[in-house]
Amino acid sequence: MTCGKWVRGALILGLFSLLAACSSVGGAGVGGTRGEARLPVVKDPAPIVSGTMRPYQVRGRWYTPKEQPDYEEVGMASWYGDAFNGRPTSTGERFDMHALTAAHKTLPLPGLVEVTNLENGRRLVVRINDRGPFVDSRIIDLSREAATELGMLSQGVGRVRVRYLGRAPQQGGGTRLRASAPAPRVSAPVSAPVQMAAFAPAAPVVAEVSTYWVQAGTFPDQGEARRIADSLSGWVRADLNGGRFNVVVGPWDSANAAEAARQSVVARGYAGALLISGN
Repeated sequence: MTCGKWVRGALILGLFSLLAACSSVGGAGVGGTRGEARLPVVKDPAPIVSGTMRPYQVRGRWYTPKEQPDYEEVGMASWYGDAFNGRPTSTGERFDMHALTAAHKTLPLPGLVEVTNLENGRRLVVRINDRGPFVDSRIIDLSREAATELGMLSQGVGRVRVRYLGRAPQQGGGTRLRASAPAPRVSAPVSAPVQMAAFAPAAPVVAEVSTYWVQAGTFPDQGEARRIADSLSGWVRADLNGGRFNVVVGPWDSANAAEAARQSVVARGYAGALLISGN
């Protein structure tokens, strides 16, 4: 072999070695892009917690948990933190606002979901270990840490895609995935926000609203409702059909400002505070 042929052969061998290295190091994770962390592979899943798959009722509405292997939904996410930190979740685990966890109404517990912030493309895997959020316009409630990783902390709420990955491991399961390019807009239906009055069947997209309130709670006694309203600088709205009294704070012209107020009301002891809206 001449010197020139030997050099060309060495270069070709080096090129093949480089390609082989590229195919085995830094490759795309499951469902990810090159360079991203891989989605977790659960080899020893935790059993579904007894009792969390039974139908249950919250504020007059029934929810039916079930296995949903193809679950994928687009909607609004919120987050919760200090007011619930250390409290037991639906699985019996203690809520840790610094862990990558979340609450969902109907997925198996504990489970794993991939959450994508559709405004900035950031992706995250979180452990579902609690039930909620019980607001029609929300599909998932994230821990403070998860909201921080997704870039949603200051906004309070954000538009996300949630995809079920399966059962969670015995411990943890949350995974930070590298931020990617902004995610494309999708046309999947988004849950409609709660309205103040009766309205026509919800359209498949969020209705535009200009005013937002926070409903701290509903009470059977008008005097109690008025006392609570005064303490929150709010007002009482009578529910003529149910004979009950709603304590409402606001209004705000921004959903983000209203969500910040809702978090404040929750921190003052009204864990069921709702964000409501109207045209």
